[in-house]
Amino acid sequence: MVIQPADELRELVTNIFIKAGVDEANARLVAQHLVDANLRGVDTHGVWHVARYVDEIKAGHIRPKERPEIHSETPNHALVRGNWTFGHVSARFAIEVAIEKAAEQGIAVVGAVELNHTGRVGEYTELAAKHGMIAVCWLAGFAEHDARAAPHGGKRRVLDVNPISIGAPADGGVGVLLDYATTASSFVKIINARRENRPVPEGWVIDAEGRPTTDAAKFFEGGAVLPFGGHKGYALNLATEVLSRIFTGADDWVKPDRGVPHMRHTGMTMMVMKADLFQPLDQFSRRTTEFTDRVRDVPPAPGFEEVLVPGDPEARTLAVRSREGIPLPDYVWESLTKLVD
Repeated sequence: MVIQPADELRELVTNIFIKAGVDEANARLVAQHLVDANLRGVDTHGVWHVARYVDEIKAGHIRPKERPEIHSETPNHALVRGNWTFGHVSARFAIEVAIEKAAEQGIAVVGAVELNHTGRVGEYTELAAKHGMIAVCWLAGFAEHDARAAPHGGKRRVLDVNPISIGAPADGGVGVLLDYATTASSFVKIINARRENRPVPEGWVIDAEGRPTTDAAKFFEGGAVLPFGGHKGYALNLATEVLSRIFTGADDWVKPDRGVPHMRHTGMTMMVMKADLFQPLDQFSRRTTEFTDRVRDVPPAPGFEEVLVPGDPEARTLAVRSREGIPLPDYVWESLTKLVD
């Protein structure tokens, strides 16, 4: 394990991207996003991806100097084309458009297509919350190229991770921040479990015959990952596909020679609302804070130390890692240092 200060890691990743042909603005934005994910403990969406992105740049899948643009718009909605640059750059542009329109109109919906990997979706709803707004984000379309998840009750892959994120403000900043895949696990965790030869929890994976298993290798032998929460998580996964890929018309923007193959059908929908639509912002924020504090005050059940609110674990990890540095597995650190030479 290697411990790296966030500033040093951010600069290292920026320089790696610039060396790979990324312009400085895009390089710094993506490096910031990846390191911020690590700072919050979302290591599956952090600098682990740098080597992969460099390979995708070399293969021509990521167009590292492109900029996203608005394809069409009205006062309260827009469709953004990512132009196959980094998905982080396109998604950041899209949420900024949504925030600007919502500030004027009260509510705005922005769709984004021509996307590559967008990273930690919670970054975008968190940004809206910091602007005193409520945001919901849906992302899907990966299954159109190579599905990795089975539906509830099924044994064949037809779905994918399909993440959803919701952010809302409170006193002092962000009050609630949901950000998770609608599958039981991200695939990075399954990859890491196989690499480290350790079992995955029950309910994550089925084998090629649809039988539950804790062997991560079975996923790579024709198995599938499952939605979380049985039929309820499956329904949310399905709805996310409708609200993102299908709603944005992402399939109409697919080009066989553009984008990372697994990402070509990706659609992202962001809905942003001013938190003061029905009451003053300070009142909304105070009530959110009072409510979440009341939830945290619930005595913990046996086996638990405390009750947390969505976003608490990330906020705590951010405080620790900002102070003590970011722990990186040796293989991740080696993948970065090789790109510097």
